[in-house]
Amino acid sequence: MTIPAERLDQIAHRFAELEARMASGQLEGDAFVQASRDYAELEPVAKVAAEVQAMRAELVDLEEMLADPEMKAMAEEELAAIRERLPEAERQLAIAMLPKDSADSKPAMLEIRAGTGGDEAALFAGDLYRMYERYAAEQGWKVEPVSMSASEVGGFKEIVANVTGTGVFAKLKFESGVHRVQRVPETESGGRIHTSAATVAVLAEPDEVDVQIDPGDLKIDTYRASGAGGQHVNTTDSAIRITHLPTNTVVTCQDGRSQHKNREKAMQVLRTRLYDAQREATQGAEAEARKAMVGSGDRSERIRTYNFPQGRVTDHRIGLTLQKLPQIIAGPGLGELVDALIAEDEAKRLAAMAE
Repeated sequence: MTIPAERLDQIAHRFAELEARMASGQLEGDAFVQASRDYAELEPVAKVAAEVQAMRAELVDLEEMLADPEMKAMAEEELAAIRERLPEAERQLAIAMLPKDSADSKPAMLEIRAGTGGDEAALFAGDLYRMYERYAAEQGWKVEPVSMSASEVGGFKEIVANVTGTGVFAKLKFESGVHRVQRVPETESGGRIHTSAATVAVLAEPDEVDVQIDPGDLKIDTYRASGAGGQHVNTTDSAIRITHLPTNTVVTCQDGRSQHKNREKAMQVLRTRLYDAQREATQGAEAEARKAMVGSGDRSERIRTYNFPQGRVTDHRIGLTLQKLPQIIAGPGLGELVDALIAEDEAKRLAAMAE
């Protein structure tokens, strides 16, 4: 995809303008924050655009040198090298110029729930959580559990965690959906393979200014927290249930011993779910386009199968099978799947722009 020279000039002019404003020392408060964001967003685009401009200019110079018999051989060699490199630089520029999802830079709320399969599903939910936890550590992200419901046999019936760091939602947003596992449970004496599932939801976590919640729209209940098997986590009514009345969204949190902390975490989850609902409602055509690329991200849609007997993981949305189950479930290997999903998304959006 060839970007017109006029567009490259516009990018260079805009970037130079931003650089000058940032260096002037005249920006303060919100104006400085906005300029900093614009600069950070445009910088990678401007860098690739400058490389493309330089290659195009060099092509022109080298083509003129072909007329000089003494320079012709060298010019032909350099021309061949640039003509080989330029298409990839143009493609990288087109990718950099693709419209950004405004939520890509935000932290995320990771929700994992055991699905069909009973105890084995809860164990698998625990495996998935640890996979994301280790992948996050490799990315330099921080994972903090917000609420959890442990299973008696290990794993989780449900766990919600906050993931913070650079580019969290951009990398994890395609993980939403049904994850299926095929393996022989430790409790299975006959060696039969069981199929279980867990649902994953990755929601962009908003800033407080992104979602305004009227306190009058909330019904807040306190109750005594209880743990797996019925034993009490503590003896105070510290667990919190918040109901957002206009949307009937219900959030509970009972992990902390402090009612204040549980309320804070529950509000964090509520804001995230309301923000996700807002995004779905406003994205419209963009959401439909994304669904066509790598699936809707709907939690009812099976997106991936982890087959332990055969040591393979298959992502059904892009038809990718990797014989690397141990590395993927261990965390670091997940990056190859994440990168493939992002690349597929970019390729489909580039194709749509070229139509």
